[in-house]
Amino acid sequence: MGIFGWIVLGLIAGAIAKLILPGKQGGGWIATLILGVIGALVGGWLGSLLFNTGLQDFFSLQTWLLAIGGSLVVLLIWGLITKSTSKK
Repeated sequence: MGIFGWIVLGLIAGAIAKLILPGKQGGGWIATLILGVIGALVGGWLGSLLFNTGLQDFFSLQTWLLAIGGSLVVLLIWGLITKSTSKK
């Protein structure tokens, strides 16, 4: 998967993660893209660490599940960070 594939995967996975986990995490579509790409990397890393499998092809269900799961984890962490800094 090339860099364009990672960007598209990250954007879609980040958007799906924001739909699954609604709330005020802050950031627009650029933040969604960045968090989604980071989430895809985290998902691939966690998948290889826990399940001995990683990201495969762009159209693989395994790739999408790992990317969305990783994006959810990153989005939860991002929400905690922005929530704690906005109260100060």
